[in-house]
Amino acid sequence: MKKYLLLFVIAIFVMSCSKKVEIKGKIAGSSPLERIEFVEASGVATLPLTNIGLDKDGNFTGTFEAPKDGMYLMNYAGKSNLIFLKGGQNINISGNSATFPNEFTVTGDGKADNEFYQACQKFLMTYGQTIDIQTLSSGTEDAFLKGIQKISADLNKNIEENVKKFNPGKEVIEWKKNDVNTAILNVMAGYEMSKKQQNAGNPSFKVSKAFTDYENKLQEDKEKMVASSPFFRQYLLQKVSMDFEKFAEAKAKGKTDISTSELFNDFLKTKKDLSQTTKDYLLAFVIAQRDMHLGTPAKASAKILEIIEKDIKDSTVKEDLKKMQFAINGVKIGEAAPDVKLTKQDGSTFKLSDNGGKPTVVMFYASWNPYISEGTVPVVKEVVNFYKAKMNFVFVNLDDTKDQFTKTSKAMFSGVQGTNVYGEGGLNSDAAKKFGIYGFKLPCYIVLDKAGKVASRPYMNLGEQELVTILDKQTGLSAPMAAPNPQQQQMLTPEQMQQMQEMAAQQQQQQQPAQTK
Repeated sequence: MKKYLLLFVIAIFVMSCSKKVEIKGKIAGSSPLERIEFVEASGVATLPLTNIGLDKDGNFTGTFEAPKDGMYLMNYAGKSNLIFLKGGQNINISGNSATFPNEFTVTGDGKADNEFYQACQKFLMTYGQTIDIQTLSSGTEDAFLKGIQKISADLNKNIEENVKKFNPGKEVIEWKKNDVNTAILNVMAGYEMSKKQQNAGNPSFKVSKAFTDYENKLQEDKEKMVASSPFFRQYLLQKVSMDFEKFAEAKAKGKTDISTSELFNDFLKTKKDLSQTTKDYLLAFVIAQRDMHLGTPAKASAKILEIIEKDIKDSTVKEDLKKMQFAINGVKIGEAAPDVKLTKQDGSTFKLSDNGGKPTVVMFYASWNPYISEGTVPVVKEVVNFYKAKMNFVFVNLDDTKDQFTKTSKAMFSGVQGTNVYGEGGLNSDAAKKFGIYGFKLPCYIVLDKAGKVASRPYMNLGEQELVTILDKQTGLSAPMAAPNPQQQQMLTPEQMQQMQEMAAQQQQQQQPAQTK
């Protein structure tokens, strides 16, 4: 009996420590080509944790490891909304394609937390229409402070009413209270900056002690706020922006190759009033927003990696940034291509090293991206026809199932010289993980030299001139110059990565408690 009791206790402990979240649900009226992504909203590397497909009836199911209990971005059909999740939960989500994810219902685990959050947001939107921040900000500091304190009191009163109504967990209550405080702080920071600009001729101008005391009161939980809210990081950056501009102007004078991240890192070293945790998150925020994107020169990327390794102390922040940089830059040029498991249409195993003797273009794709068959495959055919005598082509399918791969590869690449293979598990496959492939990076092209070593960074546009130059160099051929394909260019913009990075902060920014009339 004691043995079984011990096993039961162990099972309960394991369940309570689990970070896995089980997701299932249905979106009525959805297209089977649509996908749902979940992204940790508080992290510094806003990479999708999972990318889940929907069937013809709008049903979906999937799992992912939740780094922490908190808010997650739920992305669908180009729209986003926040959902509160905890590790170990089984979440059931339902909605309608016309309004999802702006409107959705959670049943089972997470029901109380998300009903509480949605009720607070609904009040926020209605309440915001009654506030004229512009008029409030144009008045005296005393009037502004009283007005902003009333807004804070009204929003916190609503939080307490919703706590009694829905009985949510303490984590989401704490998050929402800090969210309100962060929104108020951003309004106050904007007010202070505008007053300093108005008093530019008075270098001794400062806001009152009552103003700064209230600011400090709102951020008593500063360490948690900086770790959980991109919007709070924006507030802190706004507070130091004027000092940083002066510092950067002096530091960068006469230099042309110094990045914003390098300057900001040096600036933070002068800020003795900021904790190391705050410095880590602010520096990571700046790195991700300004200097970590597709097309960043290798020399600049190496400098950024050096800063990450040397100056960021928080292990989670460090690893998140390194994951993002890997997603952008891929496997280091000159290194051997990862040994990944791939499967041919007949079920036999294939390795990239099987393509020895010639350089290789590896194309990652999935059929649920409608532009691949419409805009990409015609270009691929032209490129293959030109280079095929001197180059191998491997088309790696990342669909959800092998059956879909078989149908897709036969339909899309019929008559195209190359090897069609499948990464078992799609975006969760060994191949996707080792090459750093995500849904927003498809299609993706990587060049290997004839020795099987990586010869290029990842490209999302086969017609990009830099990639064409690499293909010419690897094959000894010279591709004819051609006008860019507008559809292809529009589909595969380098800004896609930056948009993912900014998504969490933008979503938070939309939650300000007061909208200007």
